[in-house]
Amino acid sequence: MTDRIESYIDQNRNRFIDELKEWMRFPSVSAQRDHDKDTRACAGWLVDHLKNLGFKASLVDIGGQPIVRASKKGMSQRCVMIYGHYDVQPEDPIDQWQTPPFEPTIRDGILYGRGATDDKGQVFTHVKAVESLLKTEGQLPCEVVFLLEGEEESGGDALGRYVTQVKDELRPDAIVISDTTMYDEKTPALTYGLRGIIAFEFIVKGPGADVHSGAYGGAISNPAMTVAQILAQCVSPEGKVLIPHFYDDVAPLEKWESDMFRKLAFNEKALMEELNVPGLHGEGGFSTLERLWARPTFEVNGIFGGYMGEGPKTVLPAWAGAKVSMRLVPNQNPEKIAGLFEAFINSIKPDTVKVTVKAYDGAFPSVVPIVGPSVEAATRAVTRAFGKAPVFTREGGSIPVVSTFKKVLGLDTILIGFGQNDDNAHSPNEKFSLEDYQRGILTSAHLLQEMAR
Repeated sequence: MTDRIESYIDQNRNRFIDELKEWMRFPSVSAQRDHDKDTRACAGWLVDHLKNLGFKASLVDIGGQPIVRASKKGMSQRCVMIYGHYDVQPEDPIDQWQTPPFEPTIRDGILYGRGATDDKGQVFTHVKAVESLLKTEGQLPCEVVFLLEGEEESGGDALGRYVTQVKDELRPDAIVISDTTMYDEKTPALTYGLRGIIAFEFIVKGPGADVHSGAYGGAISNPAMTVAQILAQCVSPEGKVLIPHFYDDVAPLEKWESDMFRKLAFNEKALMEELNVPGLHGEGGFSTLERLWARPTFEVNGIFGGYMGEGPKTVLPAWAGAKVSMRLVPNQNPEKIAGLFEAFINSIKPDTVKVTVKAYDGAFPSVVPIVGPSVEAATRAVTRAFGKAPVFTREGGSIPVVSTFKKVLGLDTILIGFGQNDDNAHSPNEKFSLEDYQRGILTSAHLLQEMAR
């Protein structure tokens, strides 16, 4: 059976790549309303593709971008639900792409384009896995349900609302997400922990309009300077967050986790070379992996306001602002952190300006067990496909739906990623190794077989 599946995947390698490229050409940027038609067309393309494989597939509209739901029965009564997202990040800054972001291009065995690894490429490993099983075995080993959303990258809540509405009819035995990474290009991984997130935008307002810096400078507060001063009070130069009570609920690492992190022998020099930075920086007293995976952070995502054009313009800006985000770890509550941040901003803002704070939707951190039948099945599947057992890792990013599935369906999620940390997700020149794509398809086929047992 394994030989037949592997042979089919090998024989259809080029077609599988071409079909992924076709799907990637849709600029399904959910954060930009101008791309709503593209995003819907992208979802419709996948529905048609799954119907051609014999799935019962449709678009679900409950507000926001449509959800792709597809299902097909299998030999076993067990049901595996596969989640992913078909929307992508904006392509900005466009001038940093070596090739057009929505014209997928292959260079040296690497597929470049927006959505290559986040998350179209990884979702498509499962689509091609079910095709390979159906074409070689005639049927699936277990029931498979695809639940794919179109607003993961824009913070929409349609998927969460939908899962709550249909929780009594979904009832999967296992949930699988491929939106994470391997540990490195040679080492597969099962991810058991994700950080949560809460994001904000705050605006500092001064005079009613930009004014002459010579005529008024020294008499009123400069909003751009005030933004910098507020940010400087949020984090120490060493990287410790200074918001009162920010760390109160942080769950410390278990000893077995710290020991496991050390055994991974993380290469800090390689990280510096990958990012082209002269050194690493972060909260004292913790290793780099601990800071990346298991400690909370405060990051400035952007600062704006004032004159940004070519040459000088000596104004005192009417307003300035910043976008910030905080990655959270187990036991931290996004709503509580939002309250702490807003209270802190209001306590330190000067009386000479007006400050408004806007919080965006947050996500809870997640930690899932590394033992149990589903984890054991995933471990066997990865080992069969890669020829080596996976390591267990955490990741610094966030997948909000993981906590939703736990809360609504009572199930922990299997996080099995095929991308690499340097695949440039959310950045220019996003990429996905075709070897990882191929191994992902084979792993998924083995996973469904193992889950059926």
